[in-house]
Amino acid sequence: MRLKSHIFVASLIRSVFVRGGYAAVLRKGAEEAGAIFIRQRGRSGYETLYAPAPQNFFDDEGDTSRRFEVRLRGAGAEDVERALSSEIRFDPDCWIVELELDDCGNLFDVVDDRG
Repeated sequence: MRLKSHIFVASLIRSVFVRGGYAAVLRKGAEEAGAIFIRQRGRSGYETLYAPAPQNFFDDEGDTSRRFEVRLRGAGAEDVERALSSEIRFDPDCWIVELELDDCGNLFDVVDDRG
C-alpha cells in the first residue's frame, strides 16, 4: 500500500525544516492519492520542478514508493507557474509543495532519465 499523499507531504515538510529550510503547501490535493509536484527554490533565484515519475521507472507492479522526475531545472518562476497551471488543469486534485532549500539531497527519490 502506497503512503497517502497527505502523510508524504507532512513528512517532506518536516524534513525540510529539520535541514534548516522552509517548506509550504501551495495547493492541497486529494489526501489519499493526489499527485505531488515539488517546486524547489534556491538562493540563485532559479527553480526546479519535480513531478511524479512515469510508471516505467518503477521496478514492478507491487512497487509502492513515490518517485519523481525533474520536469524543469534552472527555470524562472514564470516557466514553473505555467507548467503548474497546466498540471492543475489536467489534475485538479494535485498537490503543490514549495521548498526553499538549495539541496534536496535524499528528501525524495528522483529518477535518472539520462541512462
